[in-house]
Amino acid sequence: MKYLAFLIAILATAPAMAQDRMTLLLDWFVNPDHGPIIVAQELGYFKDAGLEVEIVAPADPSDPPKMVAAGQADLAISYQPQLHMQIEGGLPLRRVGTLVATPLNCLLVLENGPIKSSADLKGRKVGFSVAGVEEVLLSTILGQHGMTLDDIELVSVNWSLSPSLMSGQVDAVIGAYRNFELNQMEIEGVPGRCFYIEEEGIPAYDELIYVANPETMNADMIRRFLFATERATQYIVNHPKESWEVFAGTSAELRDELNAKAWVDTMPRFALRPSALDHARYTRFETFLKDTGMIEEFTPVSGLALNLSVE
Repeated sequence: MKYLAFLIAILATAPAMAQDRMTLLLDWFVNPDHGPIIVAQELGYFKDAGLEVEIVAPADPSDPPKMVAAGQADLAISYQPQLHMQIEGGLPLRRVGTLVATPLNCLLVLENGPIKSSADLKGRKVGFSVAGVEEVLLSTILGQHGMTLDDIELVSVNWSLSPSLMSGQVDAVIGAYRNFELNQMEIEGVPGRCFYIEEEGIPAYDELIYVANPETMNADMIRRFLFATERATQYIVNHPKESWEVFAGTSAELRDELNAKAWVDTMPRFALRPSALDHARYTRFETFLKDTGMIEEFTPVSGLALNLSVE
């Protein structure tokens, strides 16, 4: 007993163990999509996991996966559809966890406008931000009604999705997020309507994922990171109001009506098991991209994603 008491005393007075440092690159500026990360940071869950996490918002949203592939960061937030094409393009990346487990992307129109279903898109102007995947999604939606991209006018609106729709520049936009642009339009007094792409012939996918370079990653640190964000997600689900205060308390810019509404709409979409991997989901989307000509070679799930909890 004396030895045990002595050991406890020594441990109590010993300096705290050094935290393992890791860098996470966000996909965009901090917003409610990043709830579990910010809450884990603020509530000390990363620290509990022995981690000191540097959270970095990118200057260019396309940079984070490239930087991780180049070994300039440990993790990046990216998108499942882009991951398939990045791997096709030769980037050494793997999905190692999930942040938002459902699509957020939607086809957005004016609620009181002429488009009542996706079948009404013929002859209309449709805005987009990112060429490639969004065009494939739109082509699939049109294909349900016997149409092709030749039946619409595509308009590049850069990142000005809801403004271009509200101003009448376009009749619809693809790539709008149901938890943001839809709320933005409601606040502006120009209500919109989303056609959810997973209900329009497109396989469901993980909207936001964590990607790492399998050749350089520290699997143990990533496991601890995912465990901390899982704890944070549980806290968010169990304490929605308190977690909003924790999140919004990190910046005055987050304390507005849009972010508050987006928080409520995003909470149900956070991955409750961020480490879990749905092999069938990745196979289905890889097959979808292959069938639509977006990729040339089929990559098995092992070449796309890892489940570090069983690796």
